[in-house]
Amino acid sequence: MRLLLMSDTHLPKRARELPPELVAELPRADVVIHAGDWVDVATLDLLESRSARLIGVHGNNDGAELSARLPEVARAELGGLRLGVVHETGGARGRERRCAERFPDLDVLVFGHSHIPWDSVTDTGLRLLNPGSPTDRRRQPHCTYLTATASGGELTDVVLHRLPPRAGRTTRA
Repeated sequence: MRLLLMSDTHLPKRARELPPELVAELPRADVVIHAGDWVDVATLDLLESRSARLIGVHGNNDGAELSARLPEVARAELGGLRLGVVHETGGARGRERRCAERFPDLDVLVFGHSHIPWDSVTDTGLRLLNPGSPTDRRRQPHCTYLTATASGGELTDVVLHRLPPRAGRTTRA
């Protein structure tokens, strides 16, 4: 089962649209995962219409309409893998311990909020993934998203995709 993971799209404030490279991945994915901060309903509508299956949550920048359509935490079993999605996990310090305590029943937790790609495993075996942001890199060198494969209860082929700078924008740190 091929997964496409993204977060913090912040459209149309941080970009006018999703990067074409990311949109091209939609039909290749069995499941599209968005870890919150959509900002506009049009992005949710687009992903719902172009995804075989969409799992998403609302974030702290999402208004009432998105919060009404999306949960704060989503859970699914994908390819034998117990996966959860949440927007915020708190500060980086102590994240692994907090998440392991809050989500003891998961194999993988996808989160957003920081715009910083993250891939770690807690002492309990919970894998934490943050795909970064495909539209707002903040202090990162690139905008990013993740792809992965879920099969036989395992997550494999996890790839962080770095997007090229958008045309008409200067690169800033």
